[in-house]
Amino acid sequence: MKLSAINKGLWAAVAIAILGFASIQFSVRYLPRQDDPAFRAEFELTNHHGKVQTEGDFAGRWMLVFFGFANCPDVCPTTLAEVAAVMTGLGEESAQFQPIFISIDPERDTPDVLAEFVRPFDADIIGLTGSPDQIAQTAETFPIYFERIEEATAPDGYTMGHTSHLFLFGPEAGFMQSWPYGTPAEEILTDLRQRI
Repeated sequence: MKLSAINKGLWAAVAIAILGFASIQFSVRYLPRQDDPAFRAEFELTNHHGKVQTEGDFAGRWMLVFFGFANCPDVCPTTLAEVAAVMTGLGEESAQFQPIFISIDPERDTPDVLAEFVRPFDADIIGLTGSPDQIAQTAETFPIYFERIEEATAPDGYTMGHTSHLFLFGPEAGFMQSWPYGTPAEEILTDLRQRI
């Protein structure tokens, strides 16, 4: 017996939810210890204005870094919405921070696509992308997990599994802390205010 269109849609949604949960759980294995002096933000990628940037461009500022992709249905926009709420909550102190969204889907996430993706959050989030090799190197440097997952119901027939933590790096690009997906903006704000 063939499944109805509704049943197929429900099964597809369940499959995507399971993949998302699995990627969240699996990504925890990749997280460094807090204040690990060996873990530093290092990258050379192209921003959503077409300009090449490195971690050196943000020297003296705290960096809030999240890895994701523009076609992400839930985790990425939800996290960036929390980042936007954090930036608003920081008020004048927000000038000390730079939120950064690094794509793990360079095949689709061009600078123009990222420009459209980060614009609605209105939080001065910088979108970064690059070649597949550049993204792979950046992922090894941080280190984070990501993989392409074939999914017929997703845009272009695939989605991405990835580390879903928000990372904090200090003014000298050293790792300070990370928060798992779903951490409320109020909790992140409390942590940040204790550091600045």
